[in-house]
Amino acid sequence: MNAPGPSRVLVIKLAALGDLVQALGPFAAIRRHHAAARVTLLTTRPFVELAAAGGWFDDIWIDARPKALDVGGWMALRRRLRGGRFGRVYDLQTSDRSAFYFRLFWPGPRPEWSGIAGGCSHPHDNPRRDFMHTVDRQAEQLARAGIADVAAGDLSSIQADAARFGLSAPYALVVPGGAAHRPAKRWPTGRFAALAAWLAERGIKPVLVGGPEEAALLGAVADACPDALDLAGRTSLLDIVALARGAACAVGNDTGPMHLTAAAGCPSVVLYSDASDPALCAQRGRDVTIVRRPQLADLPVEKVTAALSATGASP
Repeated sequence: MNAPGPSRVLVIKLAALGDLVQALGPFAAIRRHHAAARVTLLTTRPFVELAAAGGWFDDIWIDARPKALDVGGWMALRRRLRGGRFGRVYDLQTSDRSAFYFRLFWPGPRPEWSGIAGGCSHPHDNPRRDFMHTVDRQAEQLARAGIADVAAGDLSSIQADAARFGLSAPYALVVPGGAAHRPAKRWPTGRFAALAAWLAERGIKPVLVGGPEEAALLGAVADACPDALDLAGRTSLLDIVALARGAACAVGNDTGPMHLTAAAGCPSVVLYSDASDPALCAQRGRDVTIVRRPQLADLPVEKVTAALSATGASP
């Protein structure tokens, strides 16, 4: 007879949004593989709602991410991890921080552990793991731990409704923002304004999506294109999923919301500079187009509109 699997399983995925979206396939695979177990996710606060909506986890814990000298915080995290009585841990973050969590189980007992922590039971020790696309790397990691059926990420189980925005087709999601500390990943604001105007001229309403910290950026695009709907700071992650399902297309920088649009099946055109490598992190979905220039300042609007036209978003 086969030995029973662990009754309690922990999955670690802390950040960022794009990385979390690319872990949806592994989430589902772990849930299927451990159907009889209680599966817990350890993540950070911004991703709780999305992770809960997918139905992959019985419990979701928020990691306070204690700083190096926060002894009390580290001890609290250690007590919680050890108190969880986990039989297996899947570290999908595979960062130095999350690998250190393995050491918090000292002196034992330690759970079975899939990840990169030294001495763990199921190491992902491929020396070229850092040169693999995130999705492929995680699939190989889980295969090493006995989970071979890792499908593509799927948001179909998530119930979300964008009716409160009062939109009717056709509309396009436009994502001009991105990490503030990585400006090289952003196409110039003026180009996004020109793109929004191009969409509006074709009867496609530009819907600007971004966080509250990007209000000035989205406002500048909306000022230049009065036909645009500015939703800066007004959308949750579930709202973006719902909006993507009804959109004719989505276009934006290499940033988290574009991972959501791609995973939701929306035709998505994603703009890349040499600041990030699509071979390692490109959005995955049934209709994703990557447009790349070494510097996004050198990417003309016409190249992006041509990519959008190819999606069928323009008459």
